[in-house]
Amino acid sequence: MLNIHILTLFPEFFESPFNVSIIKRACDKGLVDIELINIRDFSQDKHKKVDDYPYGGGCGMVMKPEPIFEAVEYVESKINTVNRRIILLSPQGKLFDQSIARNLSQEEHIVFICGHYEGIDERVKTLVTDEISIGDYILTGGEVPALAIVDAAIRFIPGVLGSSESPEDESFCEGLLEYPHYTRPEIYKGLKVPDVLLSGNHKQIELFRRREALKRTCEKRPDLFNRLKLTNDDIELLKGATYYKQELKNTY
Repeated sequence: MLNIHILTLFPEFFESPFNVSIIKRACDKGLVDIELINIRDFSQDKHKKVDDYPYGGGCGMVMKPEPIFEAVEYVESKINTVNRRIILLSPQGKLFDQSIARNLSQEEHIVFICGHYEGIDERVKTLVTDEISIGDYILTGGEVPALAIVDAAIRFIPGVLGSSESPEDESFCEGLLEYPHYTRPEIYKGLKVPDVLLSGNHKQIELFRRREALKRTCEKRPDLFNRLKLTNDDIELLKGATYYKQELKNTY
């Protein structure tokens, strides 16, 4: 079981998303346990204050170290193991991706620290095993990144997704964007499902999906495409793509 402990000033932020869809399914199956911990509960201030002015001056407020240290110590006293990851959600962290999501899904305990205000006291970082960012932009706090990481990670836990779903077929798992999907009706507003998907020829369907995934990645995410290790079969699939010809000429 993956045990997730989220240290936050706003536990109510998570109540709705954790009670619907795949996250709820994972919890109901006993595959994931999520504990929300209010950092304010560990404040020694009578007003439950958790922030203060920064030393050296500057704008904004900084989260105090004591409530965060004590919240982490509370979690560690409960889990009684050194096999845990303590993650600080930070714009200075390593950029989150599908590989990190898969890695986290294999952990026993993950502790998320959701910062706020202008940041946290630097001494908190002595507790942290990982700093993770979900992108180069500023958010109000660490709650949105924590939610995104939890959602992405638990999809890799066996039994979370249904039998017809697979994280291995989704975008980014091979460094590729996902191929296009179609469902009924066969024709809608003059737009027709590709004939190959109606053919019943599984080999041709597989080749079609591979080609479309490669084409989409080349068109939409050349940064990902340039990191791919294309097979000879991949190159043959792409030779007819006009937007790819220049890339092919430059690379091979």
